[in-house]
Amino acid sequence: MKLGFIDYYLDEWHANNYPQWIREASGGELEVAFAWARTDSPRGGLTTAEWCSQYGVIRCETMEELIEKSDGLIVLSPDNCELHEELCQLPLRSGKPCYVDKTFAPDKACAERIFAIASQSGTPCWSTSALRFADEYRDAGRELLAAAFWGPNDFETYSIHQLEPLMMLMGAPARRVMAMKAEGWYQLSVEFADGRCGSVTGYSHGSPFMSNLQYREESRLIEVKSDFFHRFILALVEFFRTGLPPVSAEETVRIMAVREAGLKALVQPGSWVEV
Repeated sequence: MKLGFIDYYLDEWHANNYPQWIREASGGELEVAFAWARTDSPRGGLTTAEWCSQYGVIRCETMEELIEKSDGLIVLSPDNCELHEELCQLPLRSGKPCYVDKTFAPDKACAERIFAIASQSGTPCWSTSALRFADEYRDAGRELLAAAFWGPNDFETYSIHQLEPLMMLMGAPARRVMAMKAEGWYQLSVEFADGRCGSVTGYSHGSPFMSNLQYREESRLIEVKSDFFHRFILALVEFFRTGLPPVSAEETVRIMAVREAGLKALVQPGSWVEV
């Protein structure tokens, strides 16, 4: 099965690692065979042609050519989610299974528009943070009363890795959020529709992905040390084999809504922002 990469620019961490991981996880059944990028790396890295040569991938001159030749599609641009709506227009009208890298969309409305294209065209589509697949979070949401997550400080880029497991484990829509912040630190409190609460905290000098999960009978402190990216790639391979998304569009839209509200809350600390 031949996969095609669609990216803003190709010389980035996800594009540089996914081909080998996908090949290994699928036993060679799946391979990244084609790539197209909107531009060469603006950071001075490899050009599109150089990247394709280094990774043994055929460079397509147009997105249309890539879609026609590929059996499955991966829209990357992991650090520029504002481009996903543009980059997804043709892939999600193709009917071919498509994974869209994190973060899915800059806001709830955009997420809904992107999924609407896939739904109308019958294109299997999903997105996730790889942290969803950490071994430490298996069955961790059962009877969860409250949860706190922490990680890196860059909310716009990295909050998805805390918000995704928070929303997954709490298993309920969020009602409103409130932010507090100081130099090198932020905390976002999340109130859920059923009255439970959670939080995500970011630290500018780095932090492991950790959480404190509160149950009725115990409190569990978790540091994610498992190879969650490997488990994510296994889920990605299974998606291309079956065409069945492992994460629903509805859940991803909920997560994007909380992220959008969080960005608004960070510019007005101490005030509730409705989700």
